Order: sequence, then structure tokens, then C-alpha cells
Amino acid sequence: MPHSIPRFGSAILAAGLLASAALSTATTQAADETAVQSLFNGRDLSGWVNINCAPGTFSVTNGMIHCTGFPTGILRTERMYQNFILEVDWRHLKPKGNSGIYVWADPIPAVGQPFVRAVEVQVLDGLEGDWFTSDGDVFPIHGATMVPENGRKGGDRAFPTEKRMKPSPEWNHYRVECVDGEISLAVNGKVVTRGHRSSPRKGYIGLESEGSPTEFRNLRVQELPSTPTLEPRQIAVPPEGLQPVYTGVDLTGWTVSGTAEAWAVRDWILACPGKGGASSLTSTVSYGDAEHWIDFRWTGKAVGDWRRCIALRGLDLASMLDPEAAPVALKPGQWSRLRVQIRGNQISATLNGVSLAKDRPVTGIPAAGAWVLKSPADGLSIDFANLLVKRLD
Repeated sequence: MPHSIPRFGSAILAAGLLASAALSTATTQAADETAVQSLFNGRDLSGWVNINCAPGTFSVTNGMIHCTGFPTGILRTERMYQNFILEVDWRHLKPKGNSGIYVWADPIPAVGQPFVRAVEVQVLDGLEGDWFTSDGDVFPIHGATMVPENGRKGGDRAFPTEKRMKPSPEWNHYRVECVDGEISLAVNGKVVTRGHRSSPRKGYIGLESEGSPTEFRNLRVQELPSTPTLEPRQIAVPPEGLQPVYTGVDLTGWTVSGTAEAWAVRDWILACPGKGGASSLTSTVSYGDAEHWIDFRWTGKAVGDWRRCIALRGLDLASMLDPEAAPVALKPGQWSRLRVQIRGNQISATLNGVSLAKDRPVTGIPAAGAWVLKSPADGLSIDFANLLVKRLD
């Protein structure tokens, strides 16, 4: 099913309707002056970056980009685009498949999510409900904004004006025009969906993995003249150079100590459900100077000391962080983002943007060491997600 939850309160602006009528003419005139570039060479994934998927989630098969659908996550372009026309053929290999194409996307997952802030162009087959269709919905996700044309019940999802989609396993063709926050989608040769005043309006193009095998081909982009200056909020965040440590499909790259039942692979979530007694996972790769990102949440009725569940370079965070630092209040079920940077013998850390340490010296820290995730004490349960690392050495 489509992952996005509709939000309410947006309204279609009359000015947006007029802008949509002018969009196609303006972009056609500008497109005549620019060259079409291929986003895919048909041989490998040069020019693309795996944000948070397994190494084999996206691959090249018979001159097409093949996506297994597992885990849920994103493959993005190496560079950002602002005003452009994107063309792509896609098909689901099984009925009722779900995927998406992202425009103006961030390169980093939202907290506790496998998805990124972006405007999503839905790639869905044979499913329909009160708040979604399989005919080319367009909508903002995870902090992005957009005013829809042909919305429903005040939500921010733009619905197509007619059904032009071909069912699995047939190919469909999308033409997505993105100009100064205005977006239009043509399905198999006709514009059916429009949105206005999108933010951000400069970012990455992404392909989504979401539970079903999908193929993409003939990916082409035609850049158009762009506004020279944009407000920071209208531009995607920096990519940070992060790499996934957890595949989302199995525990490849980790060694289990204690009972394996203490850990569960649940798509993008690595769960420790509080069963099987004390246990730990140790990465098979060691890291020296590096920046580590870890999302986590307590999943029971109580929270514990998360600092004792995470060790980096041979020491748990409880021993590296200042015990007198002001605690960050957490609630059961609340996702939190931990960022830890270790350079030499100094550690800096933030939790949900609150500083826990700044260049704090750590006595006896090894020059390099593995990640270790530990099951919490007292039968508490915890989920981890977005385990990402950037080497600094």
C-alpha cells in the first residue's frame, strides 16, 4: 500500500491553476534550448548513490535498472536538479506493486523512516482507496510541501484527472516537468496530475524500493533555466557522504554474540524485541575516525539508558559521554536521531539536535573499533534504523 499518510489543511490556489496552464508552454520553449541527458548508461549504476538499501536491491539487468523491492529505501542521483524534465519508463513485475519516483529529494532518510523529504510521483499498480490511486498521484512527503491541483478533502495529494495507467507487467511512460516549484505529470502521453508551490524545489532524483520488484529504463533528464538564488529551505540538505551499515534484508556484516533470537530483521528496522536474554551485534568492519548516525526508539511501555546499548570503537557511549550532561527526554515509541563524531580521542555527539558532547576527550579509546549494538537490560525493547557511517580518516 502507499506509505504516505495524507495531511490536511492545504487549499488549491487560483494562482496555481493559472500557473499550471502556463507551465507546459514555458517549459516547452525552454526545453528547446537544452540537451537531453541520459541518467542511466544501461551497464551499471554510475551516477547513482545507494542511500539506505542492500547492495543488491538495485542492479542492472538486461539494460534496465532492476529493483527487488527489499528493503524499503532509495537510490538517488549523484547530483541535484532544480528545473528539469524527467522521462522514464517503468513497470511492476507483479500485480499490485508499489514504488515511487522522487524529485527535489533530500539525500538522507527522515528520522526513523526509510523515506526522504521529497515530492513523490507514485508508481503503483492496481490499488485504489479513498486517499490514493494507481493512476499517477503526486504528493509531498516527510516535511516537503506542495499545493495540489485536483486534491481531495483539503489534503496535499494531487490526484490524476483520468486513468491512463497500464497494468503489470506492461510498461508505463512518465514525463515529469519540474519548474520553480510547479510540477506536472504526463502518464503515457497526457498530463493528468499537477502540483504547485513545492518546497524544496532543488534536490535529487530518486527511485524507490518498497516491497515489490520493479524495473526502470530510458531514464532521461533535460535541464531547464533555473532561478539563480533560492532560500535554503527550498534546497535539499547536503549528502554528508554517509554509507549504510545495515542491509535491511539480513545480518550480513554483523556477528551475533548471545542468542540470535534477541534480534529481528524487519525491513529497514533492526529490532531488539526484548527476548532471548543478553545479546549483542558486532560489525565485521572496524572504523577509526568517523561520523556515525543511529536512529532508535523504545518500543515497550518504558525507556532505558540508550547509551549502554551502543558502543563505538570499543567503548560504550555511557563511558564516553559526559554523565553530567543534561538528559534528553524520550518517550516510548518516539524515534530519535543520534549523531556521533569521533576524531582521535575526542567525541562530539547530538541527540535530536541537542548537544551531548563537543570535542570531549576520551581516555583509553582505541584507534579503531567496531560498532556494537547491545540488547537493553530488564527486558526492555528497542528498534534501530538508519545505521549510517561516514569515514573521516
